[in-house]
Amino acid sequence: MPLMAMNWTFLISLSDAMIHIQFSTRLGGVSQGSYGHNSQGLNLATHVGDDPTHVSRNREIVRDLLGLPPVVYMNQVHGNEVAFISKTNLNEVFTADALVTKEHGIALAVLSADCVPMILQDPQMGVIAAAHVGRPGLLNGIVEKTVLAMQSVGALTIRAVLGPAICGDCYEVPLQMQSEVSAVAPASRSVTDLGTPGLDIRDGVAWQLEQFGIDTVIDPICTKRSELHYSYRRDGITGRTAGFVYLS
Repeated sequence: MPLMAMNWTFLISLSDAMIHIQFSTRLGGVSQGSYGHNSQGLNLATHVGDDPTHVSRNREIVRDLLGLPPVVYMNQVHGNEVAFISKTNLNEVFTADALVTKEHGIALAVLSADCVPMILQDPQMGVIAAAHVGRPGLLNGIVEKTVLAMQSVGALTIRAVLGPAICGDCYEVPLQMQSEVSAVAPASRSVTDLGTPGLDIRDGVAWQLEQFGIDTVIDPICTKRSELHYSYRRDGITGRTAGFVYLS
């Protein structure tokens, strides 16, 4: 799947057949302070303390620039709930960490600021999913539950795109935590730049997807190192970027 830069400096798009996948950065919005970038932050999260009117405007900006259909955001809680989205419930706010749909004209969104925005797609069967995967997600099975949810509505050949996230060189964790996570996702084990135990959540997600025979494209951007992205590990109080997927 080719990587294609958009005309807008704060967006990257990957497109395949009818399915469009896009990731925002922190540039181009109206958020300020900890959520801004030269007073132009594109924070898309309502739960991080930003001015709600700024978040609402940022969501309008993204939707207008990308030409998105109605967007469904989640109330993400590091759980393993999967919500099925249709035109009958797209105005609801779901407490979940994954969204699945097979209906055209609905964009699914996943927020992140170091965690992995996981996009799954089956172009032939027209099934898509957006999931939020952090360290708890690897442990509680959100990857598997999202795959099984897609298969339950007809997905056969699933492919994955993992968006910007913190890398294994930067994500330092206690040795016991590393051991706990690598027990369920061996590829997640890493060594940081400091020579200390670390985790690479994207590699762990890719390993779990591989167990289902799913090919994965990994965006190489590390959110902690990138000034174009929000990073909770780097900044503490900060905003969230988003990954979007929709059937055109």
